[in-house]
Amino acid sequence: MSEVVLLQVIGLCVVGLGVVILLFIQARFLRVVGFVIIVLGIFALIALGVPQMASLPPAEEKFDVASIKTATDMAAIGQKIFFSKGQCALCHSIGPSESARCPDLKGIGAKLTREFIYESLTQPQAYIYLDFRHEGPPKEYPAKMPQINKNPIGLSNNEILSVIAFLQQMSGEPITVSPSEITQPAGQPQKVAALIPIVHGQ
Repeated sequence: MSEVVLLQVIGLCVVGLGVVILLFIQARFLRVVGFVIIVLGIFALIALGVPQMASLPPAEEKFDVASIKTATDMAAIGQKIFFSKGQCALCHSIGPSESARCPDLKGIGAKLTREFIYESLTQPQAYIYLDFRHEGPPKEYPAKMPQINKNPIGLSNNEILSVIAFLQQMSGEPITVSPSEITQPAGQPQKVAALIPIVHGQ
């Protein structure tokens, strides 16, 4: 017997107890208690009757280094990461949105250098963006940007470079990230070292 079925049986027993109290007991207080028991039991049965869906984390995209031939390939992988493992779309919009919890990323690749984008992803508190979408002085956005190269998101350097390629392509800009910068898996020769972010304001 599954847990849901067991809980449904308990709910039916509770409702039955309430009915028995209403039918056979004349004391007003106990009759009120019986009525409350019936109502709570019915609510429980309705709740247990709703189909349960497991809450699963976003599906992780496989990062197949061998399949990357061009910068466009990197951007395609970056788009998948943006909307899945990277969880970027949970807070950022691509285009104006009043409900966005973080800055709009439309055209961001044309506004910022790749080094600045890299820093914004890995050291998001180095430069704080403010929300100007209202009257009065600007405010901080309600969501605090996590360091995406650390847990719980934990993007690899290859994945971060691919997201940068996607942001540049989405902005209609030339992709300045090269497939030659992708780090090979362990056991294979590396083409180049990882991109070193530039820290602004130091």
